[in-house]
Amino acid sequence: MQENLASSNSSNRHSKFTLAFDVIIVGAGIAGSALACALGDSSLKVAIVESQQPSLDWPEQSDNVTGFDPRVSALTAASENFLTELNVWQAIAERRISPYQFMHVWDADGTASIDFSAREVNEPRLGHIVENRIIVTALMQRINSLSNVQIIAPSSLDKIIDDGDKKNVLLEDGRCLSAPLIVAADGARSIIREQAGFKTREWDYDHHAIVATVETEVSHQQTAWQRFLPAGPLAFLPLRTSGDSENLCSIVWSTLPEEAKELMAQDDDVFAASLARAFESRLGEIKSVSRRFSFPLRQRHAVDYIKPGIALVGDAAHTIHPLAGQGINIGLQDVQVLAEELLRAEQRQLSVGHSSVLSRYQRRRKGDNLMMMVTMEGFKRLFAEPLLPVRWLRNSGMRWVNKTKPLKNKIIRQAMGF
Repeated sequence: MQENLASSNSSNRHSKFTLAFDVIIVGAGIAGSALACALGDSSLKVAIVESQQPSLDWPEQSDNVTGFDPRVSALTAASENFLTELNVWQAIAERRISPYQFMHVWDADGTASIDFSAREVNEPRLGHIVENRIIVTALMQRINSLSNVQIIAPSSLDKIIDDGDKKNVLLEDGRCLSAPLIVAADGARSIIREQAGFKTREWDYDHHAIVATVETEVSHQQTAWQRFLPAGPLAFLPLRTSGDSENLCSIVWSTLPEEAKELMAQDDDVFAASLARAFESRLGEIKSVSRRFSFPLRQRHAVDYIKPGIALVGDAAHTIHPLAGQGINIGLQDVQVLAEELLRAEQRQLSVGHSSVLSRYQRRRKGDNLMMMVTMEGFKRLFAEPLLPVRWLRNSGMRWVNKTKPLKNKIIRQAMGF
């Protein structure tokens, strides 16, 4: 059920009435929208607050570099299963998804590489590359059909006020919402996390990521490619068009800020040549390039995911280096676990904001997320080390892992979310 607050005038700014809910989700990105869907068809009354007006219309698509969202997610099989449970995966698949069966990783400072294949673990694919806008639209369409979920948009949060065992959320247009639980799904720069005083541990990677869609001379072969350069990893993620062409890829190039600035300043032809060289022309020439976007990379992890009446999910709780594409997948795992705990509380007639409910969510997610973050940080540091003994060690290790089938298969299944 959707409510458009765009028409609210200044007379509402000092409105005193309060709208009561059981759960208020702030942020209608992938994590927030998925949580709203997961709580759908329950007795919980849910509000989802978003600063931008969500669209219920599928975005226009074309089969060229300008027809794809530069923001894509590498969804694991576990994420696909969760989105299927939310009754949105079929709608996503009917639009445009790009399955990949293989992954090839190699070191620029050596000759070692690792090849992963879905066939090795008897799976049809390793995962899918999906445009973020497709995922969000599918989730929004599902939310719009849920009678217990109300979309409040466009409207931004002003402040949070404690009110005994409930929290009041004051919106900038003057509306006041109240619930025993507020869920921060408002991204890496979470306003709720900041206002509620959550402590974080964070540091700059001293890297910027460049993302774009490119057309390659050679088919990507349904393979996710990643080369570890001295300055940072470069990934080519396979995209599939409606005509099943396999010559488009989404790139994520992580490099030093100075080099990123230079690359962003290059014209398309020069950038295409720079990209092909950095990628060893594994897919031939880069024939065309979409508009490029660049953003700084920063690791951040909340010391705690919960406070009385507040829970953090997704990027509001943690952000990691995109080198393995795991950010959205661990965010969806947060959502799945939190929804399970809230629905269990509903069945037991406990308040969804009860400390025992939120503590179970934190216990189930924090350790796994920390392990993933430590693993990604270790990979980043290992491949950034230029010393010859370390280069020899990591190349020897890659060769050993590639030959050790049981270990490699375990890595594959973990990467798929199993």
